Amino acid sequence: MKTYSRLTLSFLLLILVVPQVVAEDAGIEWKILNEEVLDLWKKGDYGRAVVVAKKALEIAKENTSPNHPDVATSLNNLANLYHDQGKFALAEPLYKRSLAIHEKALGPDHPHVATGLNNLAGLYRATDREAEAEKLEKRAAAIKAKPR
Repeated sequence: MKTYSRLTLSFLLLILVVPQVVAEDAGIEWKILNEEVLDLWKKGDYGRAVVVAKKALEIAKENTSPNHPDVATSLNNLANLYHDQGKFALAEPLYKRSLAIHEKALGPDHPHVATGLNNLAGLYRATDREAEAEKLEKRAAAIKAKPR
């Protein structure tokens, strides 16, 4: 149940970002692909979801800059899929890159940064790196506590 909650929160980032970013150059194809990723994830079809998530990432890179939030969202979604499959070594660099892009593009105190920190912390917890996870979770909580 804890994993499901983490994933729901992680994919909530996708749902929250897609409508905002489409108007900023992401394109309808990217939006449709991300919706398909979410549907496949809900069905547990991770193999197909990974293929579609990679295509969404490719589209984001083609239609925006490499440091655009759309790219970060696509990286995060792909990382979540790898995380769910226990492919932590594949997920970690994607989470880190997504987090770095969001920090640079949106600022270090943006709520999407907090989500990225929690995602990476979840991976650290899954790989028995409790001290690293706790540090990220504290930073995410501080971001969330800030008035908007």
